[in-house]
Amino acid sequence: MERDAGLEIGAATLGLSTFARDTQWSDIPETVRHEARRSILNIFATGLAGSGEPAIEKTLAALGPFSSDRRCRVTGRRERVDLLMAAYVNAMSANIFDFDDTHPNTIIHPTAPIAPALFAHAENAKTRPVDGQSLLRAFIIGAEIECRIGNAVSPSHYARGWHITSTCGVFGAAAAIGVLKGFDVETFAWALGNAAVQACGLVEGLGTMSKSISVGNAARNGVTSALLAAEGFSGPSCPIDGERGFLTVYSDTPNPDALFDGLGETWEIGKNTYKPYPVGVVLNPVMEACIDLHAAQSFKVEDVVEVVLRGHPLLQQRANRPDVTTGRESQVSAQHAVAIALRRGRAGLLEFNDAAVAETLRDGIRPTIRFVDDESYDIESVGLGVTTRTGETFQRDISDTRGGSKNPMSDGDIEKKLVALAEYGGFNRDIQPLIDAIWSIESSSDAAAIMKLATLE
Repeated sequence: MERDAGLEIGAATLGLSTFARDTQWSDIPETVRHEARRSILNIFATGLAGSGEPAIEKTLAALGPFSSDRRCRVTGRRERVDLLMAAYVNAMSANIFDFDDTHPNTIIHPTAPIAPALFAHAENAKTRPVDGQSLLRAFIIGAEIECRIGNAVSPSHYARGWHITSTCGVFGAAAAIGVLKGFDVETFAWALGNAAVQACGLVEGLGTMSKSISVGNAARNGVTSALLAAEGFSGPSCPIDGERGFLTVYSDTPNPDALFDGLGETWEIGKNTYKPYPVGVVLNPVMEACIDLHAAQSFKVEDVVEVVLRGHPLLQQRANRPDVTTGRESQVSAQHAVAIALRRGRAGLLEFNDAAVAETLRDGIRPTIRFVDDESYDIESVGLGVTTRTGETFQRDISDTRGGSKNPMSDGDIEKKLVALAEYGGFNRDIQPLIDAIWSIESSSDAAAIMKLATLE
């Protein structure tokens, strides 16, 4: 029953809630649906790779015993946990390597907070199964709201130190669950309000286990926000655009127009990109340039005196970390990344573990890097210059890095990534049924069946 007539809901909250309620499967272009399928394929790849990481082991050891029931599966593992715990830990493993998808306008990783929440809810269905088309529709709508809120608080939000995947992901998860449950406008507004008071995550946590807490919380708290709203747990009427709402509190330059510019016509999830390397997205073109230089075999990394990186200011903000000591930290360290890629000519997960970090430290091969901020560069491009001890200089300019919006990974590339990361994570089941099930998800009568293919019995 509708309860939205005459409500004094803020314009932004009302607009997003109405969009979430009214958007039907037929309103979503096939190109956007296909990108959503690619996003889910990619998130199972990164989730399987991360499923055995120490942070996941410690999380399950500390919190698993408190699960209220055992309905839901944990990606890549045998454990069964409750709904909220599944959303939490599966979001953590999906994002733990920062190898998941990226929305280029905001640097949000859209899928990690939303897909685990939806699959956990699907596994917890007590009356009738959640069909695949409904889950995919909910994912697309949730991601649209997540990314548009991210647009509205960017760029100052991230620059101030908020971890945008976590802070905006909670809205996406809440909205997506609301779509599955068929919320009216008022209930959507309450869900967004409940999400707003739980939005948190700090860039300071990058490179540490703590970063995964806020990503996991984005999924878990999004589910909580929606479930509470479904029971009439009311929230503020203007959680997005109020005087002390999310946009004003979390951004120095809030842009409410970004919430609705082309809404329903230009789809943010349709812009999604996928990483070929397990590094902060700003380092993708740097890795490509280093791998190109290694292939030329013109010099050894031991001979490098200085590296100049000309690129978007976010490159220096995110990746100027010369003294990292752990694999997790190294994923956002230009100094380690350049050194290991120039030495090995590749940039996979084995190049960003503790052993690789110890190698670049032990051998003293991390170069002095001079960053040149240049607003004319986007995050998919870089100019990399190398100077050696003999005075020779080498230059590589990357304008459209592999995996970026101008040079996207193909469907086959993402399938290969899933196969490789499943192997990395020690997943010993046949991966092809999972690939096939994701590509055909909208024809499934029970979306939860996908989780059965991504876990161990």
